[in-house]
Amino acid sequence: MNNIFVKRFFVGIVLIAVGAIAGFLLADKGLISPTGFADGYNQQARVSAAQAAKIDPAILYPVTEVVDGDTFKVKIGGKEITVRLLGINTPEVVDPRKPVECFGPEASAEAKTLLSDGKVRLELNPNREKTDYYSRLLAYAFLPDGTFLNKVLVQEGYAREYTVGTPYSYQSDFKAAEAAAKAASKGLWGKCGVEAK
Repeated sequence: MNNIFVKRFFVGIVLIAVGAIAGFLLADKGLISPTGFADGYNQQARVSAAQAAKIDPAILYPVTEVVDGDTFKVKIGGKEITVRLLGINTPEVVDPRKPVECFGPEASAEAKTLLSDGKVRLELNPNREKTDYYSRLLAYAFLPDGTFLNKVLVQEGYAREYTVGTPYSYQSDFKAAEAAAKAASKGLWGKCGVEAK
């Protein structure tokens, strides 16, 4: 009886190890996300370090899709890549691990409206990493008329200031914009109450 238990125990350990290795390999190939979701939420349109290095802040890149309030896709060098706006965070609407958050649909709709021209200029932060955990390009975005997308989303209450790790170039501007939006009860600060805090 003890031999059967020991054999089953070792078979279980081997199966867990094989599953973990397979998961890492699939995530590395982009077939599932590092968090285990196979729906492609964070795995589409990855950007490499070499591609990030080629971003030209003078070029207007075509926007191919708006994913949500702080994430969209652009075409660079014939390849579609995902851009995550640096220094801000909008309420979730598409993350399969989370429910739709208060003011998320409004933030997504506003991003779509602002990006409706279909072009954007991208600026990277020289003092920060170029991509996030999901290989999305971290960037500041400017519309053809010069509107600073990241900042206007915070100013109008569609996004919160969001710092991960080291400070970024526009951190003090975004914090001031958030404080003003909060004081004026703009956007999520007026609608979401306790959820916005």
